[in-house]
Amino acid sequence: MSFERIKPHFPWITLVVLILIVGIANPSFFDPAGLLTLVSDVVPLFIMALGMTFAIYIGGIDLSVQQLANLVTVIATVYLAEFGIAVAVIAIVAGFAIGVISGFVTTRLYVPSFVSTLAMGFVALSAAKFLSGQRALYMDAELRDASFGWMFGNTAGIPHELAIAVVLLVVAWFLQTRTTFGRALKAVGSGELAAIASGLNVDRVKILAFAISGVFAAIAGLLFSVKLSGGDANLANGFLLLAIVAVLVGGTPLTGGVGGVVNTAIGTLIVMVIRSAMVYLEIDATQQQMVFGIVLIAAIALTIDRSKLRGVVK
Repeated sequence: MSFERIKPHFPWITLVVLILIVGIANPSFFDPAGLLTLVSDVVPLFIMALGMTFAIYIGGIDLSVQQLANLVTVIATVYLAEFGIAVAVIAIVAGFAIGVISGFVTTRLYVPSFVSTLAMGFVALSAAKFLSGQRALYMDAELRDASFGWMFGNTAGIPHELAIAVVLLVVAWFLQTRTTFGRALKAVGSGELAAIASGLNVDRVKILAFAISGVFAAIAGLLFSVKLSGGDANLANGFLLLAIVAVLVGGTPLTGGVGGVVNTAIGTLIVMVIRSAMVYLEIDATQQQMVFGIVLIAAIALTIDRSKLRGVVK
């Protein structure tokens, strides 16, 4: 069996192997309540990675998601008292707007996506620092519970945040696999020049992909804010690397065109298991970032479509 034939199955094989290894080393890992807690804890990361998938699926990348999530934590905290649950709409609109601007700069000004989204990330960071006065902010507990307490309850033992993640996964899956837009995403990711030649409005597809990434990052930021009962310009720091790793180890390569949101769900679970193993082994946060950096390099090397890089000047 050739490497290319088993390559699509690598993510779930990796997940199963990691679960078995961690479970053997730490049998308490298989405790159902503990597993539910672990999965619930990675919901904001999963939602951020879910949105990132759309940007990577078309052969781009969105480096603004972390700072956008940070901005939303500040927006939600500052304006909760004034707007109540409607602050969620403000957050999503902000995410959509930043995503659209990133897409516009990428497509109309011909700025590579890693530069345009990095720049918009700095814009979001500056806005977060300005709104927060460069200090940590805290939500009023009663106002938070009145507007968003339902997000973190349980029904039949299932955490509501996990249900939110499943709903968003289904929505993303439907967009990717059951709509004309989803087929256009795949066409752009598989071969942009061919998509243009077929008459597809590639610019519009790309702008919408970045807009979706922004919306999902905003939702992740809202969950961060409500869960931690506050906002800060640095609250989601460290999640950009993990989101990229989740998408890539799930099997959606930087060259785009293959993989998708279900793969990202698998990739997020892989990240969760690796983090759990490192916590069990008492590896500190700095070293964890180093490990995920190495995993990122390996994921890029294993998933990237080198045929699309022929003729590219390194």
